[in-house]
Amino acid sequence: MTDTLSKNESIKEASRHLRGTIAEALGDVITGAISEDDAQLTKFHGTYLQDDRDLRPERRKKKLEKAFSFMVRVRVPGGVVTPAQWVALDALADDYANGTLRLTTRQAFQFHGVIKGNLKSTMQAIDSALLDTLAACGDVNRNVMSAANPALSPAHAAAHDLAGRISDHLSPQTGAYHEIWLDGEKVAAEGAVESEPIYGPTYLPRKFKIGIAVPPVNDVDVFSQDLGFIAVVGEDGALQGWDVAVGGGMGMTHGEPETYPRTGEVIGFCTPDQAVAVAVAVVTAQRDFGDRANRKHARLKYTIDDRGLDWFRGEVERRLGWRLDAPCGVRFAKMGDAYGWQQDAGGDWHFMVFVQSGRVADRPGFALKAALREIANVHDGTMVLTPNQNVVIAAVTPDRKPAIAEILGRHGLDAGPSGLRGNAMACVGLPTCGLAVAESERWLPDLVGDLERITDEAGLRDDEIVLRVSGCPNGCSRPYLAEIGIVGKGPGKYNLYLGAAFDGTRLNKLHREDVSHEEIVAALGPLIGDYARRRRDGERFGDFCIRHGVVAATRAGRDFHAAAATA
Repeated sequence: MTDTLSKNESIKEASRHLRGTIAEALGDVITGAISEDDAQLTKFHGTYLQDDRDLRPERRKKKLEKAFSFMVRVRVPGGVVTPAQWVALDALADDYANGTLRLTTRQAFQFHGVIKGNLKSTMQAIDSALLDTLAACGDVNRNVMSAANPALSPAHAAAHDLAGRISDHLSPQTGAYHEIWLDGEKVAAEGAVESEPIYGPTYLPRKFKIGIAVPPVNDVDVFSQDLGFIAVVGEDGALQGWDVAVGGGMGMTHGEPETYPRTGEVIGFCTPDQAVAVAVAVVTAQRDFGDRANRKHARLKYTIDDRGLDWFRGEVERRLGWRLDAPCGVRFAKMGDAYGWQQDAGGDWHFMVFVQSGRVADRPGFALKAALREIANVHDGTMVLTPNQNVVIAAVTPDRKPAIAEILGRHGLDAGPSGLRGNAMACVGLPTCGLAVAESERWLPDLVGDLERITDEAGLRDDEIVLRVSGCPNGCSRPYLAEIGIVGKGPGKYNLYLGAAFDGTRLNKLHREDVSHEEIVAALGPLIGDYARRRRDGERFGDFCIRHGVVAATRAGRDFHAAAATA
């Protein structure tokens, strides 16, 4: 490798297909941490080294090392698990983590607070539940998202099936995961050659995300994905194929305008049997042409903006050996989840449970974790994680519905949230995320509470407004596609973005910079009141902000940092 490549590239190349010295590090009881190089490699295995930043000052004062622990992410393509798997993960949270489950914005589970001595036992317990963490993080294709709940329609079932097939096809082939965590047989006969047929020895330049949407609901935020498949459904309800979108991505860096979020663009249409080949072509094109020198410029969105969309489409078609058909141009109506009971065409029932910020925990007066465990112990359908951090009790037969409804009612889970709270998301933020510069998950309830008082006074309690908070500009909660996006700048300070489309097709734009909680509430109060009085029939808050000149519309990622206001 040349000196111009990023350090991560040399780490990957020297890792022996993601082995590094992870196995040796797990046996080192002197420290709760692992080396910087191994910390990069464990991401590919689905775990991040973190520490409790709330405890840093006290431990520094006592001359102790940081309170290190690991976040472990369980890969769940399409978000579907069995009740037995839910119960197993619930128990694992108590045995090895901090007693909570966290549902992520990519339909996966996260455990927080796993100490190094318990890390291998955690991985083995996940494997015993017939799940894994491989490629949940790292410079590979991450957990593949699909429209929540495959039982809702044939198109939803096809989306979930495609998520599984793509996930399987793009999974790393290294034996390192089984060797390190599951005591699998070592591949390393002296001189043996192990290969990654899709990724090669240095994997991808950066993380890669895939989502599969079923209109009219864009719950996967398909235009935030590096690669998106959008279901095209005939009048008879049968899936005809997929519109293909490329180049979405949410991350940026404050003060560096050459970094920006970007919405994906549709480049064509493929039939159902062509979709996996399209995924491989897109991934390998990014593998070969993505920037391996500058990780801030390494996502597919920059490859496309640097070389042009027409060039990228041509490169994908060259790898396929055939041309994509013209896209069908399917439209969306919303991004959020539908709470409460819903019945499918076959007569089964599905209940969407609201989980604020995806945190499944027992709190005084609200035992959410216990309630979902009780449901899982009597449920014979499935549990589906949604891209909006909620969970569906899916495929409830009519005879089982009364029992499930009784548990929901007894624990207070049958009352839906307000339109604002039900469309709010937050990343983990402080104290565990090493990238966070401001509060996110812990702050969201207070922020929503203050804003709910404003929406209540304006008569908008049931009106859906998309609000998302991120503790840093990397945007794991996809804040740049929120009608109200709030992004951390520093302790207690945030940037306020407005004007995204309710259907996830348009980015927002900066409205206020370096503002506090009180300043955010003060800025949004008059706007929400004005919206209640002056909106047009069916007009959404983001569209209202643009029509009234609060911010200019962001038509492309490169315009994200352009002039914020039109008046």
